[in-house]
Amino acid sequence: MGVPSHDAVLIQKPKKPGEPYVITVNCPDKTGLGCDICRTILDFGLCITKGDISTDGIWCYIVLWVLPHTSTLIVKWSNLKDRLMSACPSSSVQFYLDHQPAHSTSSPVYLLKFLSLDRKGLLHDVTRVLCELELTIQRVKVMTTPDERVLDLFFITDNMDLLHTKKRQDQTCEQLYAVLGESCISCELQLAGPEYGGHQAILTLSPAVAEELFRCEPLKDETYSRALTPDLTKLKKTTISADNTLSPAHTLLQIHSVDHKGLLYDIMRTLKDCSIQIAYGRFSPNVNGHRDLDLFIQQTGGKKIVDPEKQSALISRLKLEMLHPLRVIISSRGPDTELLVANPVELSGKGRPRVFYDVTLALKMLGICIFSAEIGRHFASDREWEVYKFLLEASGEFQFTNAMAKNQIVDRVRRTLMGW
Repeated sequence: MGVPSHDAVLIQKPKKPGEPYVITVNCPDKTGLGCDICRTILDFGLCITKGDISTDGIWCYIVLWVLPHTSTLIVKWSNLKDRLMSACPSSSVQFYLDHQPAHSTSSPVYLLKFLSLDRKGLLHDVTRVLCELELTIQRVKVMTTPDERVLDLFFITDNMDLLHTKKRQDQTCEQLYAVLGESCISCELQLAGPEYGGHQAILTLSPAVAEELFRCEPLKDETYSRALTPDLTKLKKTTISADNTLSPAHTLLQIHSVDHKGLLYDIMRTLKDCSIQIAYGRFSPNVNGHRDLDLFIQQTGGKKIVDPEKQSALISRLKLEMLHPLRVIISSRGPDTELLVANPVELSGKGRPRVFYDVTLALKMLGICIFSAEIGRHFASDREWEVYKFLLEASGEFQFTNAMAKNQIVDRVRRTLMGW
């Protein structure tokens, strides 16, 4: 009755350096499984070069070819396998009797508090350590004191569920000390108390900032589309078509899109949130900066999407999520300059992986210091968003009085997030 649970995920090493690893997932199916797998792969800093998905509604078979986004990235493949297996439903007999996946318990939240001397790139260096340790940042509060010291409060969860042990806690502090060196004054790690509140902080934004950050007009604006394109000479409009003539039981979605980091995740999370089931899918390799994706899909209940209005609504939603998966703006808050980044939250409550990592990396590359940072949630356009706020310090060429400098910051942050 299926394969043993320990064989649900297999990772095959490449025969030659530079070739992709092959990840095979063979397990019971569940709605949104493709999204959960793509999210985990993105969380490990990997790019899906091509893929195949097939399911009969009971059992799912997925093959993905993946590569690290950067040559310097060190991937813990055994940890990736464990994380992928945790996303797979159980292959036990009880699963077939109930057809219900086991309910997962949420990991406890810990408060990482450290005090250090301020320097450029500090926040990214800390974030990189946390990512390497597979610690997920739930909330963060970063403050710079008048004497140029930085107090960082990170509310984190452990993807390995070992942070309750002294060994894991010591490992975390030791790696932070090793990276920060003499600039690190103190480091403390403990279970989060009442200051966390057990939920994501709700950020308040001014109406003008919220309108600019969450507006949908850029989808219809060719100038915005060009700004997102890594090579203007290769600009092609994203196209999505629906066809009900090729299958008696499924609707075929054919997608052609400019490629970006997390493209397959953006597609899968949108279908998951719309309760769309995938029977078969093929994700083609990147050709001249573009990707093609063929998906045979059904609505909940095993029906094709024949209603033209439902087809149009799904296609519009997919285009919005593919062309505009992340929002990046710079806003003036009195004499201060604030960078805001937002991404939609899945209906499951999960935000996009590695956003804080990418934004702090882009600012470090630009040589911009971060005076304060905050992560929270905001409700707009009938959905929940994860919002990152960074108060920037003017220095060198970035005095923030120059519109070109501000545009350069937005462009670098956006391109880092999109993998261009």
